[in-house]
Amino acid sequence: MTTLKVGGVPEHFNYPWYITLKNKEYNKHDINLRWQDFPGGTGQMCKALRKGEVDIAIVLTEGIIKDIAEGNPSKIIQTYVNSPLIWGIHVSTNSTFKNIKNLENTTIAISRFGSGSHLMAIVNANNQNWDVKKLKFKVVGDLQGAIDALSNGEADYFMWEHFTTKPLVDNGTFRRIEDCLTPWPCFVVAVRNEVLENNFEEVKKVLDIINSESKGFKNIDNIDKILAKRYKQQIDDIQKWLKITEWNHGKPITKNLITRIQNKMVKFNVIEEKKNSGSFIKNMYI
Repeated sequence: MTTLKVGGVPEHFNYPWYITLKNKEYNKHDINLRWQDFPGGTGQMCKALRKGEVDIAIVLTEGIIKDIAEGNPSKIIQTYVNSPLIWGIHVSTNSTFKNIKNLENTTIAISRFGSGSHLMAIVNANNQNWDVKKLKFKVVGDLQGAIDALSNGEADYFMWEHFTTKPLVDNGTFRRIEDCLTPWPCFVVAVRNEVLENNFEEVKKVLDIINSESKGFKNIDNIDKILAKRYKQQIDDIQKWLKITEWNHGKPITKNLITRIQNKMVKFNVIEEKKNSGSFIKNMYI
């Protein structure tokens, strides 16, 4: 039996993986799939891919493109979620900041450099026509670290997925100033090159299984209630999220898409220059 280690954020986007693991779908094909939660997000997963601690990662598009460009020996094999991610821009509930303009020249809490919370802070700054070179960051590790940093004044605002942080807005821990959307599909599946070389067919089978599950995911009986309970969300928030979220279901990622994303990332100063788009991807279905 082939063992493959998969990493992803412990959020509702990845519940299809939980279902397939619970149903032992991979065992039927002699694959021992081991899931690991990464509450620290994409920056943490990029490091795990580099170290060989995971074989497959469900990561934010901007984070893995930047990290592959900087030498991560991995490839993007597929878009996982086609729709953009909604990033809430949050301050402490007691903060004096009332609108997005107030946040210029303040300190941004990020999970780690190269993470989505870091890169999307740069995208947001460009959207606001702020000087990106003047951005100040405080590394906090994860969501709990951000709660601590905002409450004790070590940082002023924090960007994280809108619905994941909604319970913290509801209970008064955070106040959301505004939202910022990723200008590209939000999640992709990345695999270490070594694993693609040695276990190509097994990785392909994993994709087949997760794509089949995500295809019918929204039609599962009471899926809104299941997700609301598991992720401690309001059911109307989960219903909104399900309505706007689109999984990919197996359509191959193209060089053209990577080029378009790189063009935007250069424009937003997330990356300095474009690389050969073909070097980022591996098509599993040729």
